[in-house]
Amino acid sequence: MDVGSLSLQNPASLYRDNYNISSSPVSSSENFAEVLKRVSANNNTNNNPAQNGIDKTDKLYQLCLELETFLVKNLLTSMRNTVQKSGLVDDSFAGKMYEDMLYDEYAKDFTKTASFGLAEQAYKQLKSI
Repeated sequence: MDVGSLSLQNPASLYRDNYNISSSPVSSSENFAEVLKRVSANNNTNNNPAQNGIDKTDKLYQLCLELETFLVKNLLTSMRNTVQKSGLVDDSFAGKMYEDMLYDEYAKDFTKTASFGLAEQAYKQLKSI
C-alpha cells in the first residue's frame, strides 16, 4: 500500500483495504435485522448434535463434563493458593471444608456456563477411538 494514496478524509478505507471489510456500513434497521437473523441461524445450527457430533445426553459426554469440572477445580484451587488469606473463612477443618465445597460449586458453574470446550474436545477424541 502506498502512503501517498491514503486519504485523511476517509481513514476507514485503510482498514477496509487491508482486511476486506465491506464498504457499505449497516445503516438501517433492516440490514441489522438481516444480519441478526443470519447470526442467530448460525448459532442454532451449531447447537445441533447432528452437525457438531456431540450428543450431550451420552454417558461419555457426562463423564467428559466431570473431567472438565475436575480440571477447572484444580485450576481454581491453584489460583486460590496464590491469594493471601483474608480471614473471612477461618482455618479450622470446617472452614477449609466449606471453602473446598464452595470452589467445587464454582467449578461446576464455570463448566456449565463458560464453554471452555475441554469436555467437547475430550468427547470428540474419545468417541473416535
